[in-house]
Amino acid sequence: MTDLRLGAGILAGRLSAALIRALGAGGATTMPGRVARAVAPDLLARLGRRLMRGSVLITGTNGKTTTARLLTGILGRAGWRSIHNRAGANLPAGIAAALLAHSALDGQVRGDVGVFEVDEAALPLVVESLRPRVLVLGNLFRDQLDRYGEIDLVADRWRDALRRLEADALVIYNADDPLVADVARDFPAARTFGIADSSVRRGEALEHAADGRYCYRCGVPYRYEAVFLGHLGAYRCDSCGTARPLLTVAADNVRLRGITGSVFTLTTPVGRADVTTTLPGLYNVYNIVAAATAALTLGTTLGLVRTVVRDFIPAFGRGEQITIEGHTVYMLLAKNPAGFNEVLRTVLSGARPVVAVIAINDLTADGRDVSWLWDVDFEMLREHCRAAVVTGIRAHDMAVRLKYAGLPEEAITLEPDEERAIHCGIDLLALGEPLYVLPTYTAMLRIRDLLARRGYVRAFWED
Repeated sequence: MTDLRLGAGILAGRLSAALIRALGAGGATTMPGRVARAVAPDLLARLGRRLMRGSVLITGTNGKTTTARLLTGILGRAGWRSIHNRAGANLPAGIAAALLAHSALDGQVRGDVGVFEVDEAALPLVVESLRPRVLVLGNLFRDQLDRYGEIDLVADRWRDALRRLEADALVIYNADDPLVADVARDFPAARTFGIADSSVRRGEALEHAADGRYCYRCGVPYRYEAVFLGHLGAYRCDSCGTARPLLTVAADNVRLRGITGSVFTLTTPVGRADVTTTLPGLYNVYNIVAAATAALTLGTTLGLVRTVVRDFIPAFGRGEQITIEGHTVYMLLAKNPAGFNEVLRTVLSGARPVVAVIAINDLTADGRDVSWLWDVDFEMLREHCRAAVVTGIRAHDMAVRLKYAGLPEEAITLEPDEERAIHCGIDLLALGEPLYVLPTYTAMLRIRDLLARRGYVRAFWED
C-alpha cells in the first residue's frame, strides 16, 4: 500500500508538471513537489534515501545556487549522475519536484547523488528527510527579516539540523563567518573553508552593514585582523580566545578582475592549484572554495575542480552576461546589505563611471520590509555612477535612497516599468559601455521573463 501511495504521488506530481508546461505556466519547479507530497507525504525521504551516493545539502544566505551548480558540474565531469534543483527552488517542495522528475513510478531514482540547495530556515526538515552525506554551511547575513527574523534564529535552526545528522555525516562550513563557525565548531566531523589572502581585505573594521560583531561565546567584540566581506574575515575574541578555525581549503593569492572574474590559488590538503574564473567578485571566490571543498571531500581531483571552475558560466541573474540590441548587459542579483555592497564594489571596480538599472521589489521572496536599503553603502555610487535608472515595485523608495546617497537629481531616472527601464538604461550608454542591472530576487525573475519573451535569454528553469 505504501509503495502504491509513493507511485501515485510520483504520477500526480509528474502529471501536474506536464500540465504546467503545456499551459506555459512556468517551469514546474515547485508545484509538482507540493502535489506529490500531498499524495505521499514521505516522498521526499523515500526518494532521497534511494540515491546510491546520498545527498549533499548546501545552505546559506548568499551563494547557494552558484555553489550547488559548481559542485554539480564537478561531479558530472567525474562521471556522477546528479539530481539537482537547478532552478533554485530550495524549499522541500522544490527538492521533491527535482527528485520526482528523475524517478520511475516504482520509486527507482535515476541518479547517483543529490545536490540540493536548501532554504536556510527549511534546513532541519530537509536534513530530517534526506539524511545527507555532506552538509555545506555557507554564510549568514541579515536577509528577509520579516520571514527569517534575526540571523541568530536561523543559526538556532542550523544547530537543530546538525543534531539530526547521521553519525557518519560530514559538515563543511565557512570558517570566516563567526556565527557559522560557532554553529559547526563542535561537530565531530567537519572541514572548513575561507580566504587566506589578507591583501583582499576591506580593512580591519567592520562596515555598517556587518552583523557578526560580538563573540557568540562571551559577548565581547571580535578583533578582526582582516575583514573580507560583511562580517566575514579573520577574527579573534581577546576575552575567551575564540578565533577563526584553521582553514582546510582556502583561497590565496587572490586577484580580483572586476566584472570579468578573478584568479586565485586554491590550497587544499591534496595540493595547490591556480584557478581562473569568470565569476565576478570576492563573494564568488567563497562559492568556488565551498564547492571545491565538497567536491574534494567526495573524492574528485584538484585538476577536475580547476577545469570546471575555468569553464563555468554564471547562473541566471548571478553575474549573467546578456546581449541586448548589440549592448552588453550584466545582471547581478543583490538581495541584502552585505551582498549588495559586494555587487557594488565589483561593478564599480573599473575606471569609468557606470550606468546602472536598480530594480527593487518587496514581494514575499524579497522581504516586505525594504528599510534594509538604508544599510547598503549606495554612497559608493556618488562618484562612480554616471546614471542610475530605478525600477520595480519600490522604485520610489530607491530613488529617495539614491538622492540621500548624494547622486545628482539629473543622474536618477525613475521608471517603474521594468522593460522600459532596461531600454532607458541602454539609451543612456556610450559606445561600447556595458549596462549593469542590479535587481532583487523577484525583480530579477521578472526582468528575465521579459527578456526571455524577447528571445534574449532562455527561461531560468531552462538555464
